[in-house]
Amino acid sequence: MNTSSRHAVAADHVFDGMVVHRHAAVVIEDGHVAGIVPRPEVPAALTVRTLPDGAWLAPGFIDLQVNGGGDVLFNDAPTPASITAIAAAHRKFGTTGILPTFISDTPDKTSAAIAAVAMLADRDPSVLGIHLEGPFLSPEKPGVHDPRALRAPTAEDLQTLTRPRKGAMLVTLAPERVPSGFIAQLTAAGIRVSLGHSMATYDEARAAMAEGATGVTHLFNAMRPLASREGGLIAAALESPDAWFGMIVDGIHVDPAMLRLALRGAAHPMLVTDAMPPWGELDRASLSPARRSRCGTAAACGETARLRAPCWT
Repeated sequence: MNTSSRHAVAADHVFDGMVVHRHAAVVIEDGHVAGIVPRPEVPAALTVRTLPDGAWLAPGFIDLQVNGGGDVLFNDAPTPASITAIAAAHRKFGTTGILPTFISDTPDKTSAAIAAVAMLADRDPSVLGIHLEGPFLSPEKPGVHDPRALRAPTAEDLQTLTRPRKGAMLVTLAPERVPSGFIAQLTAAGIRVSLGHSMATYDEARAAMAEGATGVTHLFNAMRPLASREGGLIAAALESPDAWFGMIVDGIHVDPAMLRLALRGAAHPMLVTDAMPPWGELDRASLSPARRSRCGTAAACGETARLRAPCWT
């Protein structure tokens, strides 16, 4: 048996996402996990890297909404170098896979962002694809997006999004801002569609899900509020077992009571950071003035000035 492409990593605690294995090893073959075995059962021919006493070995985090990191904002410089810097900043905190997130901007810059991700698809395993958050969003719920960049999709947009690509593509849109059938065209091309920055009614959200939308972007934030006479996107999402919703669980963007309510629904939760450039910076003083202006409040950056902690929009 050829063992040149196989090796093992051993640790006192190995967490597989469901179960903690004590004194175990992860066997890796051709870059993929082949199995988890007790240390005494590791084949003698394998090279074994043993982590320090007491160490935990666990799967890396996957973050589907990452605007920036390492003092880099993807929209400012949609290049492979920028994406690499952002991924490196997040890797420090255990995130091994990201969707660099490009918010509403010009068609030319959007195309550049898609191309930059494609260039890294075969070179950087931490770059899983791209998240295009906008520009087909509600001007009533723009959040941090420039309202001037928000618009309805054109035939050229559809062509840009559905052409052959490398890596995954996630598109956040407001269902009330796109024509009937548009979501179905995206999903037919293998694109994941998430609903957000939206004033959609319950019926509009359900119609979008019937066309293939399966995601909700930062649930509760930048969308029609849950109300007694109109549940909107929030109600449609939480009662759907086929829906996945991202949440920014920092104690600021979503109240703990609303978090508990969401977790009791039928949909599937995902933690996202919605991270901005200061993620991974050691001290606010090291940030450029432009970056400090984007992340200058407690609501954006947490309670402390030192930014080893996350920074969200």
